[in-house]
This record gives sequence, C-alpha cells and structure tokens, in this order.
Amino acid sequence: MYILLLCFSFLAGFVTNENPQLTIKIENIEVLEGDIRIGVFNTSENFLKQGLTFKNYIIAVKNTTETIIIDDLPKGEYAFLLYHDKNADGKMNRNLLGIPKEPFGFSNNVKPKFAKPTFEECEFFLEENLVLQIRLGFFK
Repeated sequence: MYILLLCFSFLAGFVTNENPQLTIKIENIEVLEGDIRIGVFNTSENFLKQGLTFKNYIIAVKNTTETIIIDDLPKGEYAFLLYHDKNADGKMNRNLLGIPKEPFGFSNNVKPKFAKPTFEECEFFLEENLVLQIRLGFFK
C-alpha cells in the first residue's frame, strides 16, 4: 500500500498544467483608477456579443502600463476585447451614438475605423507561451 501511494505521488509530480501562458501588456493607460476588463472569445459566432465570452478577466489599474498573465486557456484560437472601465461600473460607457467613451483595445491591436472588427482580424493562435502588447485608444 505504501509503495502504491508513493508511486502515485511520484507520478502526480510529473502532471503539469499543459495550457500555454498568455501575457497581455496593456499600454497607454491615462487615468490611474478603475479596472481593465478583458473578454476572451473563442468563436467568430460569439465575438463581441454581450454575455457570450469564453473567459473574462479583471485587473485593477495602478500604473500607466499593466500586465496580466493568463494560464487557464487551453491551446486554440482566440480574440479579445479589453477596455479601461475608468469608473469601475462594470460596463463600457458609450455616447448617444453607441461609440465607447472609455479607452479600449483589441487583440492584434486592431484599430476599428467605421465598424467593429471581425474575429478573424483579431484572431491569434495560442499554441505556446505568447506575449501580446495592446495600446488602449478611442475611435478616431
């Protein structure tokens, strides 16, 4: 019995988290308050649809550049939207036309001009550890 328990303990030491690590470095934070909210999507059908994110993450803003390390995403194809929820009300505030009033960013640093970006424009492949730098901005 003791030997069996020892074998299981030994084998458990070799079992590791096989998920790659995604590091997102967020730049151009102008106001040091509120949160950065990140919505990760794994299908084009759900991309940018409220309530249909694959995973959500929140980090408190303390510096003009923030970093989050995500290690619970399995290998696969993803796209994300992040925004600086300056007033920490849990939603992206918009003007009367529906244009965001809070700074935001997309994976691949896609900068939309007249329409929302597509999943394919923002898509990245997470097969091994990956570092992405995202610069917050507004519609121009």
